[in-house]
Amino acid sequence: MDCKSNDDSMKWEVLESEYLHRRPWLTVRRDKVRLPDGTVHPEYYVLEYPTWVNVIALTPEGKFVMVKQYRHGLGIVATELCAGVAEEGEVPLEAARRELLEETGFGGGEWELLSVLCANPGSQNNLSYSFVARGVVRVAEQHLDETEDVRVEILDEEQVWDMLVNDDLKQALMAAPLWRFFALKGRG
Repeated sequence: MDCKSNDDSMKWEVLESEYLHRRPWLTVRRDKVRLPDGTVHPEYYVLEYPTWVNVIALTPEGKFVMVKQYRHGLGIVATELCAGVAEEGEVPLEAARRELLEETGFGGGEWELLSVLCANPGSQNNLSYSFVARGVVRVAEQHLDETEDVRVEILDEEQVWDMLVNDDLKQALMAAPLWRFFALKGRG
């Protein structure tokens, strides 16, 4: 994992681990841990997920390539960045390129890493890598999984900015990189 520790004296010692649930999209582990002061916490739960990726994809004209899909957790249809998970052994950049191509049919462009975040480092073990891809173009048709219903949305900068300032983008791991993207552009 790419997280840096600045004080190893604060780390917990894992005394026991037990997997309670193992599925492709959700693994739950219960750890028994000892804190640095000697206190034993008999039940600390960790959610294990694969590496996540998302892409701020921009066309040569500066339009944002985004996706619209139903999000069952909140029961809403949401416009979001293209995102997904890295397959086992796949590096984040490869996963991001693959996800963009599969979900939108867009590819190419110049890519750079924008941020690496964790949704909740207190109880989750994975990182989310956010990339900016400038100059992407449509190179193929969508290639969706059987459980995906994803519509491509091409939005201008003002529309995406309005989504952010109006709190319409509910996915925190997508909103944070977009805020950073706009801040680095000097907007905000």
